[in-house]
Amino acid sequence: MEFRLLGSVTVARGAGDLPLGPAKRASLLAALLLRRNHPVPLRQLTDSLWDGEPPARARSVIQGHVSRLRTLLDAAEASTYGVELATQGAAYVLRMPEALLDAHRFEQLVTRAQEQQSVADAVVMYQEALSLWQGPALTGVHPTPPLQAAADALEEMRLTTVEHLAAGYGRLGAHAQAAAVLRPESIAHPLRESLSAALVTALQRAGRRSEALDCFHQTRRLLAEELGVDPGDELSDAYAVALRGQRGQDGPRGPLPRGQDWRHDHEGARSAPTVRTSPTARAEDHRGQDHRGAAPGAAGAPARTPAPPARYADALDLMPRAPRGFHGREAELAQLSRAAATEAPICLVTGPAGVGKSALAVHWAHLHHERFPDGRLHADLRGFSDTGEASAMDVLREFLLALGVAPPRVPESVTRAAALFRSLTADRRLLVVLDNVRASEQVRPLLPGGSECVTVVTSRYRLRGLIASDAARPVPLGVLGPQDGTDLLAAVLGADRVLAEPAAARRLAELCDGLPLALRVAAARLADQPYLTLTAMAEELSDTTRRLALLDAEDTGVRAALHLSVSRLPAGAAHQLAHLGRHPGTHIDREVAAALAGTGVEEAEAALDQLAAAHLLTYGAPGRWVLHDLVRLYARDMETDPRALPRLLDHYIATGLAAAGAAERDGQPCFPLHADFHAPAHVRDFRDRDEAMAWYAAQREDLALAATAAHAAALHGRAWRVALSLWPLMVWRVLDGWAPLLYTALDSAWADADLHGQSRVLALLGWVLTEEGLTEEALPHLEAAPLLAARSGDRSGQATALVNLSLAQASLGDLDQAARGCVRAAELARAAGDPTTERLALYHLSRHQLDSGDWHQALESTTAARAAHAPDTRSPSRVLLLAATGEALVGLGERTEGIRCLDEAAREAESTGFDEGAERALGALLHLSAEELDAPDEEYTVHGAAYRARYDKVRARQSVRA
Repeated sequence: MEFRLLGSVTVARGAGDLPLGPAKRASLLAALLLRRNHPVPLRQLTDSLWDGEPPARARSVIQGHVSRLRTLLDAAEASTYGVELATQGAAYVLRMPEALLDAHRFEQLVTRAQEQQSVADAVVMYQEALSLWQGPALTGVHPTPPLQAAADALEEMRLTTVEHLAAGYGRLGAHAQAAAVLRPESIAHPLRESLSAALVTALQRAGRRSEALDCFHQTRRLLAEELGVDPGDELSDAYAVALRGQRGQDGPRGPLPRGQDWRHDHEGARSAPTVRTSPTARAEDHRGQDHRGAAPGAAGAPARTPAPPARYADALDLMPRAPRGFHGREAELAQLSRAAATEAPICLVTGPAGVGKSALAVHWAHLHHERFPDGRLHADLRGFSDTGEASAMDVLREFLLALGVAPPRVPESVTRAAALFRSLTADRRLLVVLDNVRASEQVRPLLPGGSECVTVVTSRYRLRGLIASDAARPVPLGVLGPQDGTDLLAAVLGADRVLAEPAAARRLAELCDGLPLALRVAAARLADQPYLTLTAMAEELSDTTRRLALLDAEDTGVRAALHLSVSRLPAGAAHQLAHLGRHPGTHIDREVAAALAGTGVEEAEAALDQLAAAHLLTYGAPGRWVLHDLVRLYARDMETDPRALPRLLDHYIATGLAAAGAAERDGQPCFPLHADFHAPAHVRDFRDRDEAMAWYAAQREDLALAATAAHAAALHGRAWRVALSLWPLMVWRVLDGWAPLLYTALDSAWADADLHGQSRVLALLGWVLTEEGLTEEALPHLEAAPLLAARSGDRSGQATALVNLSLAQASLGDLDQAARGCVRAAELARAAGDPTTERLALYHLSRHQLDSGDWHQALESTTAARAAHAPDTRSPSRVLLLAATGEALVGLGERTEGIRCLDEAAREAESTGFDEGAERALGALLHLSAEELDAPDEEYTVHGAAYRARYDKVRARQSVRA
């Protein structure tokens, strides 16, 4: 873990920086870090966050930011590093080891450099100290006076260190390098005379007298124009020396480290760093001539790196051999080519472990080798390796040596080596492939300088920082489709073996999640066992307890690849992944994740985003993520909390009740909560019926899987409740095959010995079976349901059960008994204060009366139902009541009004996707149209054709779902 002030205020750990959030939170952290290990009073924090009068709620705002910081630090396991954000009276203190702060390490390195006896050692320490800077100090905070003063103080220390470094280079005779260090700082701080004086001296001693004189005159003019003053003694003296043309004088000009006799440090000069020339001088050297026309190695000229070989392109090729058996990926290869067609592109190939990112990059490199006449470089940065990451310096050294730089001339610091690499590639057409990158900061020092160079980066992470800072163009790589997966198997095993078992080959591709690594391991196992059929292999992989083991081969395989990805995760993300393995479904939202891991929704969302960035999850619909099977199997082997599944089930129960309440505003909960119910920290608030029904539709599969998992885990009280929570969707989509889920729920209700649950599930199951035309099978369930409800004291449940029983009775021709049951149901619902069930009973009473041809009684029943409680617009109740009212009016001879009601019901049902209601209303309209086909008025015939088309469309949708 590292805290950074020298650049953007960040906390770096693991796979990336902690998400600090708004600028005020970064300002608060900066104020605490500047006074680390000391209490910072609330007043000082207030001054650091607000410039001027703070708001009345400043204390609460600070407390909120402190709380969020603590949460972030806890999630990052900061305590294991000795970090604690504590409250101390009316102050806060950030306790931490000093070495974790970059500003402290910077000061320590500068102090040590000043105490060195060796010039060379001092220079190395100054270089290391300056390499800690990532930009202007305290970037990203509010520029309040206290923080601005701190940033200015740090910047002053940096500039002083730059001057120390330049003086050290001068003592070592590396005047061009001193000038290269000083020039950008002099441009950025043109009124700082000490920088200009040092630059004038360095340029003069490097033999660049005209540049030295020009630098002095630019500064002199600025001082006169901006401040109305003349140059001071130090700058004037440097100018006088430049005028005399004295080169290579190593007098003690400029700030020097303490304790050093610079005039006698011959030992230090001999042990100087191997870097000796500025980027400009090096670029000139590689062209074989410096700016004065002297040949390399001429007397008085700085030593130069030899020019690269004439047949440069022939020698410069570090690319691995083309991957064997590469197949498919035409779309991704084309996308990579498009991304590489821009100026100085960085192409970012990302995807999960084992998806073939490296193979794609290398394959593309070999396809397009003619585009890069100056060569191809490749480096494995080992960002996900057990052996540790490759350092930027190691990679740069390899690249520079390949570019023809002699070993003694390779710079020792990353900054200088990166500068040399950029200068050497400035005018070349070069391909650089940086493979297996973990973080954006690994890439930046390795980027070439030429506008015609192409860089291809591969990573398991999305590397948003590289996209933001360097305009990297993402080329996402997904898993293979079934056909490409079987083609890959054929490429390894031979086409004949795959064509002999095409269905099994396709099944193997599915069981391997379309992951090329998994498919290759499976193919290797098959190739090693020629008598093992693809069908047998698919059967073995179908066993989820063995699948990952079967997809391992020696030191490679899916489990090993996933282990390397997971080992790089922040602790919070790894904790979340372990618990996601307990999710019985495949789709995850932040509430589901929070319930599984026992965290807040914000923490869960941050962890999900980190997992998606590492391609351990994929983004699905907005706000939802998908966990693939192989990752789930790996996660199940991780240590987790046994309460994860119960928490998830309770989340589903609570959310299902909330959705049912929004779908039927005047309805009552269809079950009470169980005794050990664990209330979720957050329950979604549904604004209206449409939002609730959309949630049901999106969650249907996962809710069914959750109920099944609860039954398997003997969590029976939760199992039947989760299943029942889907009742509004069952009403909306009655023919969607609900019976298997309801039978599972019934088993759990019996095992739970809960009369309420038994009666409710029996009533719902019996109704579904009746609607499916299985009345004989439904009747025993429906007859038992009212009796169990009465025994449990559930009058609303008893009323619902009687209504559902009446439907079965009516379908068997006993309309009188069905009507009596509905009348009794309406009475029970009214006594229970349940207008929704009362309306339901009256509606079905009207249906039985319509079937008997009792139009007046049917219209009275629909009128009473609508008066009991006006149903919400777009609800099934409103559609059904409108349709029944229309049929009754038509039966009474009021055809125009009756058709209007039926047409309104049909259109409302179609617009909301209520196919059962649309089918009923359109069926009635079709019947009426058929009666009028012989009439002279063609309007009915035209309407009939339209009704038929709409009716057939609804029926087709129902057939597809069935």
